[in-house]
Amino acid sequence: MKKLTNKEEEIMHILWKLEKAFVKDVLSEIKTDKPHYNTLSTIIRHLEEKGYVSYNAYGKTHQYYPIVSKEDYKKRFMNTAIDHFFNSSYKNVVSFFAKEEKISVKELKEIIELIEKKD
Repeated sequence: MKKLTNKEEEIMHILWKLEKAFVKDVLSEIKTDKPHYNTLSTIIRHLEEKGYVSYNAYGKTHQYYPIVSKEDYKKRFMNTAIDHFFNSSYKNVVSFFAKEEKISVKELKEIIELIEKKD
């Protein structure tokens, strides 16, 4: 799976939400920094080339749909981030969020409970 640009990732989130969409449908979902229709069409074609989307052809127009699930992408993205930024250590990930005060003691206890229940 090739890495996505920020704009490609934004478009993928829209396609995951809509499930199937024409370029005009995707364009209508973009709230800020709307690209030109042709630019968006090119981005979606790049997503197709990278293996993230496919399409159904209706004459000269295409209806696009994701072929990589949001869950699969999320797993890959998280694993890559953890490998590159946290030396493949989930302990380092949790420690980072604790130091940044992005996770509470209550949430940490809930995580521990989830882990203990899994055994």
